[in-house]
Amino acid sequence: MTTFEKLSAINLNEHIEKKKDLSYLSWAWAWSEVKRACPDAIYKVGETEYDESLGFMCHTNVTIEGETLEMWLPVMDGANKSMRKTSYTYSTRYGDKQVEAATTFDINKTIMRCLVKNLAMFGLGLYIFAGEDLPEGEPDVKPTAPSQPLKEMKSDTLAELKKGDANWDNVIKYVTANKSLGLEKIGQQLNRKYKMTPAIKKEIANLINA
Repeated sequence: MTTFEKLSAINLNEHIEKKKDLSYLSWAWAWSEVKRACPDAIYKVGETEYDESLGFMCHTNVTIEGETLEMWLPVMDGANKSMRKTSYTYSTRYGDKQVEAATTFDINKTIMRCLVKNLAMFGLGLYIFAGEDLPEGEPDVKPTAPSQPLKEMKSDTLAELKKGDANWDNVIKYVTANKSLGLEKIGQQLNRKYKMTPAIKKEIANLINA
């Protein structure tokens, strides 16, 4: 299994933090998961660059199993506007908005966010940046036709879930990793993808309660 395959299969949903409509992963959780899966992983913080017109740009690079990838991220305020060495204003449709000067706290926070983005290039949490709900290797529980309301989906459009096939192996991994969601929510998600007999539903319930 490649580094990308190992890291992209890790489910980080219980560690995701929400801010407005955006999802964030704590650098502490990201780094701890990487070190568990790839003990040789190391990272370095590059020089923070500054341009009067563009603002600050932070850099990191990560090396895992002999491969090094770099990443960069601007220092931004709460509205995702670039911060500078001095305070300044910009116009919005609601009036002028003032942005305070960047501090070492802002720069340090950006460096660690840059590290998380850097780790995503190796596969960890990449599904979060892509706006997905589940990592690679988990069963796809989304409707086969996203534009079609769930209430209109017909059972004959769903694959039948059977013990012993490839889908069953993926479902076992998904259920085992997401027991905290509970039987009702897991059942709802799986019902969107599969037709399930009462016997299969009982097997899944046993997995959750094990």
